[in-house]
Amino acid sequence: MQDYDAQFKNLADDAPFEQMPVMPNMLDGDSQLKFRCHRGVKCWNACCSNIDITLTPYDILRLKNHLGMSSGEFLQKYTVPYEIDKDGTPGVKLRSVDGGTACQFMVEEGCSVYQDRPTACRYYPVALLSVRRSDEYVDRLSFALVQEKTCFGHQEPDTQTIDQYREGQGATEYDEKGRGWRQLILKKKSAGPAIGKPPVITNQLFFMANYDLDRFRAFVISDSFNKTYDIPVEQMAELVADDEKLMAFGFDFLRHVLFGEKCLTEKDGAYEARIERLKAKAEAIRAEFEANRDQIEDEKYCAPPGQPGDCGCGSES
Repeated sequence: MQDYDAQFKNLADDAPFEQMPVMPNMLDGDSQLKFRCHRGVKCWNACCSNIDITLTPYDILRLKNHLGMSSGEFLQKYTVPYEIDKDGTPGVKLRSVDGGTACQFMVEEGCSVYQDRPTACRYYPVALLSVRRSDEYVDRLSFALVQEKTCFGHQEPDTQTIDQYREGQGATEYDEKGRGWRQLILKKKSAGPAIGKPPVITNQLFFMANYDLDRFRAFVISDSFNKTYDIPVEQMAELVADDEKLMAFGFDFLRHVLFGEKCLTEKDGAYEARIERLKAKAEAIRAEFEANRDQIEDEKYCAPPGQPGDCGCGSES
């Protein structure tokens, strides 16, 4: 995962949710949708030839299990990281084919992972807009219609409500499984300057708990985690065996550590022990600095050996 981590740490600022130029017309679930996609339509596979698909944690869970690989392997091969907002909140997008814009899972017959295709694919041509008012605790779903000139599915005679379309595409299950992730994103956005730009380690934790599920499992069963949090044996067994329960636990864990919500039980003295470890680490850094300060001061005023102004502390006579 070293190459992937390096790519993630050196991302340019890319905030698609912040830069949307036009506010779309908001639609309700009972709004009528005239659309049908099938192999006989003239634009078959066209939408899969130029992708820009954000993946949810549940998308990644389903796809990595469909392909029989670990989350780390899936992230490395099939995704690219990006920043959701100006604070560097990490997101993941589906990687296109090398040197092109087409989806790696597109074949002549259609989608090779159709049963476990991502949320965005299930929704097209409907856009999901997740919003939360300041006086509300949970998000509400609104929708918008995407009408591209290259899509002939809108000319098909089938008419149904957006909710009926979502149900038929299996999107409602994906919405429910992804709700915890959407709420984390909305919480972070609504917090704004009160939280500020988080340290790198916070974003790395956010990335691991949301997207790299198998690495997060290893973290949860580690000694350091279990010295801090009191997880019942039965629950720990479920987290080890069940990806979906581990994913939901990850959402709670991030709410606990990022927003101070008491979603987990910490062991007695765990907070104090953590503070003492931080103090000890800070003291070790200070002691190392003090021990090397004289050398640092000498080097600051020395020219490179053999050059004008060389004080001779490290050069040949």
